[in-house]
Amino acid sequence: MSPGQLIAHESSQPDRALASDVLSHLDAQIESARRMLELVLEQGAAIRARDVHAVVRLAGILRGEMGRRQLLEEERSRLLARSGQRLGVPSEQVTLVRLSALMDAARAERANARSAELRGLLHELQRVHSTNRALMQIELGFLDHLMGMLALDGVNGYDTQGSARPIARSRQRGSLHVLDLQA
Repeated sequence: MSPGQLIAHESSQPDRALASDVLSHLDAQIESARRMLELVLEQGAAIRARDVHAVVRLAGILRGEMGRRQLLEEERSRLLARSGQRLGVPSEQVTLVRLSALMDAARAERANARSAELRGLLHELQRVHSTNRALMQIELGFLDHLMGMLALDGVNGYDTQGSARPIARSRQRGSLHVLDLQA
């Protein structure tokens, strides 16, 4: 038997420890993604309610969760390296399909289901986060406009890039127009 055949033969045998570690890791990733989704949904509600303190508090909690996700990514890298070694391929070439060769059928099916769930959660997380960012941009644009309208005496303010500049603007017929919009 050639070395290549030996690697292929060895890699086709189920590796229960690796399979368990992969499933546990997927569970941890799903749990983290669920927490983050819950936080960004709550943050979106706070943005809509214009609750600045809640938005800032939730941003801090999100930052902490991102730190925990970094640890999960480090664990993922170690699992990929271990899997790649077992499969005889570089870690960047490890796929779930290839990993399934190291699992019995039931574990491979669970891994596929958990991976699909994780992808769905991450997609929804990205969608909600993008919506929150857009809402924040709208709110900041409104505040910039409002500050420009209120600072008619040439007082400097900050533009959207954080640069100080005169924000005095002329008013039409001496009136002040303000809209209260919610998304």
